[in-house]
Amino acid sequence: MARLFYPAAWRSDMVEDLFGFPVSDPYRWLEDGDDARVRNWAAAQDRLFRACRDGWREKRSWASLLDQMSSFGVSESPMARGQVMFLAEQLRGDEQRRLLVVDAQGNRRVLVDPVQVDPSGHTGLYAWWPSREGERVAVQMEVAEQPGSDILVLDVRTGETVDGPLPRARNTSLAWLPGGDAFYYVSRVADEELAPGDKRLQRRVRLHRIGSPWQADAVVFGGDDAPDHYYGLTVSADGRHLAITATAGPASQNDVYAAELVDPEAPRFVKIVDGAAIRARVLPRFLADNDLLLVTDYQAPCGRVCVARRHDADPAAWRTLVAEDPQAPLDECLVLDDPALPRALLLVARTRHGASDLTLHDLASGRPLTGLPLPGAGVVSSLRTNNRHGRHAWFSYCDATTPPTIYRYDAGSGKTELETGATIAGRTPEIRSRSVRYPAGDGTEITLFLFTPAEEHQGPRPTLLYGYGSFGMPMRPWFFPMAAAWVEAGGTYAVACVRGGGEEGQHWHDAGRGPHKHRAISDFNDAATWLIETGRTTPDQLAIFGQSGGGLLVTAAATQRPDLYAAVIAEGPLCDMVRYEHFGLGCTWTEEFGTASQPEQLQWLLAYSPYHNITPGASYPAFLLTGAVTDLQTGEAHVTKMCAALQHATSGDRPILMRREPDTAHAAFPASKERALAADILAFAGQYTGLSPEKTTTRSRETAAEPH
Repeated sequence: MARLFYPAAWRSDMVEDLFGFPVSDPYRWLEDGDDARVRNWAAAQDRLFRACRDGWREKRSWASLLDQMSSFGVSESPMARGQVMFLAEQLRGDEQRRLLVVDAQGNRRVLVDPVQVDPSGHTGLYAWWPSREGERVAVQMEVAEQPGSDILVLDVRTGETVDGPLPRARNTSLAWLPGGDAFYYVSRVADEELAPGDKRLQRRVRLHRIGSPWQADAVVFGGDDAPDHYYGLTVSADGRHLAITATAGPASQNDVYAAELVDPEAPRFVKIVDGAAIRARVLPRFLADNDLLLVTDYQAPCGRVCVARRHDADPAAWRTLVAEDPQAPLDECLVLDDPALPRALLLVARTRHGASDLTLHDLASGRPLTGLPLPGAGVVSSLRTNNRHGRHAWFSYCDATTPPTIYRYDAGSGKTELETGATIAGRTPEIRSRSVRYPAGDGTEITLFLFTPAEEHQGPRPTLLYGYGSFGMPMRPWFFPMAAAWVEAGGTYAVACVRGGGEEGQHWHDAGRGPHKHRAISDFNDAATWLIETGRTTPDQLAIFGQSGGGLLVTAAATQRPDLYAAVIAEGPLCDMVRYEHFGLGCTWTEEFGTASQPEQLQWLLAYSPYHNITPGASYPAFLLTGAVTDLQTGEAHVTKMCAALQHATSGDRPILMRREPDTAHAAFPASKERALAADILAFAGQYTGLSPEKTTTRSRETAAEPH
């Protein structure tokens, strides 16, 4: 394989002295995306990528196979409000999902179609919040490369806009008051009111009344003392109480405030949970009597469910309703309290050994009543019920061979059935899915999900190893079209549940963040070593793939052990961990990774920062670094700087490539661009591990579409 000639990148001699540590940063100049030198260099990298892609074998075959594996229809549970059900649908050929409404007679109607708003497909349906009565819905559309999005309020019957737009509501929470004439929401302070270059969240909770100008919306919570806080909002069923969760960035603890809404524009809040004091996460919701149901990991790393009085600030007074199960982390729970039911119920979802477990409990006592049968050993998500006095529970189920499918549980009859009209169509391979445990270097047992063709096969296979390991996000055996296509072609797809994720509860997250982030990286390299030593793959057949925080994981793993891998794919990664706080939302993530502004934490970051641990003259695997031209979350400089540094350093002949995507965001593509990226990733991984989609031997099955 001939060594590529890479576009020339000026390498400066810039070295910063940070607390006595000399930190080299030869590609600092690439951080300025508006600089003509940067634009010209990036354009040359684009041309190089396209030229290399033209030489990849079977790219079209991968694209075709991926399209066959993709599922279409409704993958997220509906919201039932009043006599109307709201659901999002995306069919084959749709660039974006559409918001549909289904009336009591089962008639379906498209309420919002983003492509009618923006035919280019770059505007997506981000979120929607129906009023309690189902007569109005607040809708948030988002343009991929823009930093904020507006809220519009629609009349559900006519589809007409009745209010808005309300600006700067990116990543908002929203809670309607009864009657559908007002709601609380979260919006960012206007740029002109901030200091120049302030990239912090700077958000406020506001009350909006339908028909009033947004400029008149009263600020009810938030201030300059909490520049990086996220807020979650919930209003009691009778509209008399408001609870707010306040979390600094992605911190693993939060505060909770509650207020009686005597005056909705000036609620008087009482701090009922001090997250810093108890160092725990607490998620509240109001019960029918306006007491609070609390889902928390306080004194329970795998989660428990408690009941508390509204203004009881002493955690010792909380009554445990459903105790922690150390072997099954708590995912979510749902109250079913229709007056027609013999008793009010609590539906609890846990994950046991990677598979979901649903159990029913008596709401008053917490006593377990029964387990709900599931279609298989898969993943349940998106538990939802009617707005108040629920009888039905909807959930999404998937596993390695089953695309997300919507089920409805009727607490009155005890039956679980497919939701009518929740369409799924596609072709999926017969995949053998199993969970194994491998030893980390310190002896800790780590879970590894393995997805292989159903046919027995002796000897190693081309393998694609995935991981994340940040922010307490758990890995599950989800259905993933890219994984299904890889297995259909005869490869092994593996997912390593490394520390830093949430697979084993909060202690698992704590064990791989901050000063312990190195453990997540070594766990991932240990997974690769185990796959090789057990004969499942070889270094020449092993590719690794990570997205965002997972991009950090795989680039760090590969700079530490380049000998283990044939190819590395990092999508929207973090690579420069000394300066990540200067890009995108990085300044809000110091609780997870640490900050370079403190000497001890700078040492943590320097120890694994991929950009700073590239070794000149090392023979690196093939690298594909992908990202949006405008990435408002991680920032695009991670990709450019890492690409330039690797191209300069590598002594090998495997390519170091950068794939940039204009008019998209960190993780929000039009469907056609998302599939094109996935096809490129599969073609790249197949090219350098030897996997061919045209040698497919697995048997596939059709997943039939359910009639509307």
